[in-house]
Amino acid sequence: MKTTSALLYLDGVSVAFDGFKALNELSLVIEPGEMRAIIGPNGAGKTTMMDVITGKTRPDSGDVLFEQGQVDLTTLDEASIATLGIGRKFQKPTVFEHHTVYDNLVLALAGPRGPGSNLFWKESAGETRRIEELLGITRLGDHRNRLAGGLSHGQKQWLEIGMLLAQEPKLLLVDEPAAGMTDAETHQTAELLKEINKERSVVVVEHDMVFVRELGVRVTCLHEGSVLAEGDIDQVSANDRVIEVYLGR
Repeated sequence: MKTTSALLYLDGVSVAFDGFKALNELSLVIEPGEMRAIIGPNGAGKTTMMDVITGKTRPDSGDVLFEQGQVDLTTLDEASIATLGIGRKFQKPTVFEHHTVYDNLVLALAGPRGPGSNLFWKESAGETRRIEELLGITRLGDHRNRLAGGLSHGQKQWLEIGMLLAQEPKLLLVDEPAAGMTDAETHQTAELLKEINKERSVVVVEHDMVFVRELGVRVTCLHEGSVLAEGDIDQVSANDRVIEVYLGR
């Protein structure tokens, strides 16, 4: 194992599908408490990178380490990685539409969830407090008794982020959270992620550059499966190669 201060450490990670290199010697380091934005054109390897981190795809080569290098993620399956504290939010929100917002959060709470425990489960004071906290963070307090199916697209995204937070992840991977949102929702989502980042590390894959700028974090641009540029938004936006392959003139 390598000794590293990083929460997440990817080094020389390659993945090929039928000869196509989805990731090509990708290296990425996320420190504890960091929020990072990942940008890049379609096919740059952003989704494959998330798949590798969460155990959905095994890399052909390279290191994928978690928790200061103590855990080799390539040896674990998706369920074990989720239990370890890596939560992933996909682009399309998946909530229990026929349950209330409150009940969605109850269902997501970390804890034993065998058939027996569900049968006799009773919400503790601590769990009630945690749900109230999550309703506050996600700005859904006024909607607690609404069916999730009746929420706006943005509110469903926030609810799903709340459901992931209920599982107490150390690292949250969020895929295009601003897609399909109104300007007001996009702004609120940036505020929400900044608030979450006070307590845990966050990786955001995003196409909306206005949203990325609002996050105000370090940006990594991927291209053809490896890192093309890294720095703050102004540095990356001014990079000639980034303009050429992604942003355009």
